[in-house]
Formats: sequence, structure tokens, C-alpha cells
Amino acid sequence: MLTVDIALAFFAASLLLGIAPGPDNIFVLTQSAVYGAGAGMVTTLGLVTGLCVHTTAVALGVAAIFQTSPLAFTILKAVGAAYLLWLAWLSFRAGAALAVTKGDGAPFPGYVPLYRRGIVMNVTNPKVSLFFLAFLPQFCDPTRGSVAMQVLSLGLIFMLATIIVFFSVALLGGKLAVWFNKSPGGQVFIHRAAGLVFAGLALALLFATH
Repeated sequence: MLTVDIALAFFAASLLLGIAPGPDNIFVLTQSAVYGAGAGMVTTLGLVTGLCVHTTAVALGVAAIFQTSPLAFTILKAVGAAYLLWLAWLSFRAGAALAVTKGDGAPFPGYVPLYRRGIVMNVTNPKVSLFFLAFLPQFCDPTRGSVAMQVLSLGLIFMLATIIVFFSVALLGGKLAVWFNKSPGGQVFIHRAAGLVFAGLALALLFATH
């Protein structure tokens, strides 16, 4: 099982990653800016439902890899670290290019379609599973019990952090949309912070022991 220290550290890292610009929080920001905070919250619930699918898949696969093959564990670390470094490079390169488009008078599609959009947006993004494969194992230890249960627990913590951050994004959607559009300096800062987080995670994963 997870220790309190591990759970708190993972929760803090998840909050930071949730704040960093990405396709999901930008999607929530856009929906809330166009249709209101409620729309952003419903979209968030759809995204979190998609995370359930990814977490379950990772829990089953990672558990088998951890328990049966040290070589596979090492290969997984290398692949995960390479992916995290790629994300860091993208974040540093992105700079102020990101922009949020605000709609004007767009018809409200309904809460069920927005919820469905959130699910589809998350489940159909293979990078989410690959990111979880890189991120979650850093906080797992076979000596603490079932790795699968640890991954599921981490997934639930990540979902909680996602809800907290994305609900906040939804509540502040309109103001944040304007701020993002008018503050290229803020864009650069957040992207560089995300790049540092991803690079740090990559190094931690490379030097992690079984």
C-alpha cells in the first residue's frame, strides 16, 4: 500500500502537472469560456472517466511487468524517461504559442454531449496511457504490496488532483482565457515550469531502482 509521504508527494506532483498547459485543461478552459463554468466541470468529469480506463489498463500491464521481468522494468523506465524528456522539449519549445479561442454566441450542446466529449478526448489520446506508464511506476514499490493496487490508488489520487485543478480552471475559465491570450510572458513561464517538471521526472525514472 502507499505510504502517506508517497501519497502526498504524488498528489503535489499531480497538482503541478494539472496546472501545466496541456490538451485536456485547455479543452476544459475553452468549454468553460464558451459555455460557462458548469460546462467545464461536466467536461472535466468526462475526462476523469477516461482516466479510469487508462489507470485500469496501466495497473494490469505494469503489475505484470514489475512482477515477472526486471529487464522489462528497465526497458519501461528507458521508454518512459525518453517520453518525458520529449514532453520537456515540447514544453520548452512551445513558449507563448498556445492560445485559447473564445466562442461568441455558440449554441449550447448540452451537458451529456460535453461529458461524452471529455471521455472521448481522453480515451482516444494514447499519450495518456504512455504518460501514466512513465509517471506512476516512480511511486510504486513491490515491497509495499500489490503493485496493481498501488497503481489504482495513484490513479485515484491523480483523478482527485485533476478534478480540483480543472474545476478551478472551469470556475475561472473566462478570466483565464483572457489572461492566457494577453499574457505571453505567463505562457512562457508555465511552459518552462512544465518542462522542468518533465525533465526532473525523467531523471528520477532513469535512476529509479527495482
